[in-house]
Amino acid sequence: MRKVAIQGIQGSFHDIAAHEFFQGEELELLCCNTFEELFDAMKKDSGLLAILAIENTIAGSLLHNYELLRDSQLTIIGEHKLHIEHSLLCLPDDAEADITEINSHPVALMQCRQFLKQFPGRKIVETDDTAGAAEMINRLGLKGHAAICSKGAAPIYHMKVLREAIEDNKHNFTRFLCLCDPWNADKLRDPKKVDKSSIVFSVPHEKGELSHVLSVLSFYDINMTKIQSLPIIGHEWEYLFYVDMTFNDYGRYRQSIEAIRPLTKQIRILGEYEADKH
Repeated sequence: MRKVAIQGIQGSFHDIAAHEFFQGEELELLCCNTFEELFDAMKKDSGLLAILAIENTIAGSLLHNYELLRDSQLTIIGEHKLHIEHSLLCLPDDAEADITEINSHPVALMQCRQFLKQFPGRKIVETDDTAGAAEMINRLGLKGHAAICSKGAAPIYHMKVLREAIEDNKHNFTRFLCLCDPWNADKLRDPKKVDKSSIVFSVPHEKGELSHVLSVLSFYDINMTKIQSLPIIGHEWEYLFYVDMTFNDYGRYRQSIEAIRPLTKQIRILGEYEADKH
C-alpha cells in the first residue's frame, strides 16, 4: 500500500488526482490542512509520497507551492493533469430555493463566478478546501448551505448534488506533481520513460543573460513548456526562473543542462519524469 500525502480531505481534487495517478493501487492518504503541513510531513517520513497542485489553466500557477518545492529538496517523479468539474452540493432535504449560503475554496468560487451570479443575495463564504466545505455542512447539519466541490464528495459526506458542471470554463485542468524523497526516486520511476524535466535557476543581473540560456536550450532541441519567474527576496529586480522542458533524447537534454550551467546561478534539477500525455 502506498502512503500519499495530499492537501485537503477525502473527496477533494487532490484525493481524486492521487487515485488517478496511482490508478489501481491501494492508497493510505495522509490528509493535510495546508501545503506547509504537507511538506512538514514529508520531512518526517522519507517513505511518504505527495501529490501537489502546481498550476491551473484558469487560475494560473500556485506560486507559493513553487517556493515550498524549491525549499523542500524533494524530487518530482511524475505529473497528472486532472479535468476539474465543480458541482453544487447540499443536505439531502434541502432544495435549490432553500440555499442562502454557498461555501468553497476561493479558487473554486472564482472558477464558478458566472454560475454564482444566478444566486444574487446569497452569502458566499471562502473555506480552506472544496470537499472540506461539504464535510462541514454535513457534520454541522447546516440547512440552507451549499458547497462547491467535486460530485464525488456527495456519497462520502451524504450530500445531494443540486447542479453538475457549474464551472465557467469547461477546459479547466489542474496539473499535479508527484513528489518523493530524492533517495527513493530511482525506485519509483521508469528511467526509460523520462521525457520531461523541471529546473530552477537564476542568472546574473545583466542584459541578455536569460535569452542566452534559452538560446542554448533551443540549440539542444529542448522544448520549453513553461517558464515561471519569482523574485529573489532581498535582491531587487533579480529572479528565480522555473522552467519545464520536454525532450526526445535524454543524453542531449543532460548535455543542455551542462551547457547552461556556466551561464546560470543556483541551478537545480527539481525532477526528471514522464510527461502526462493527456
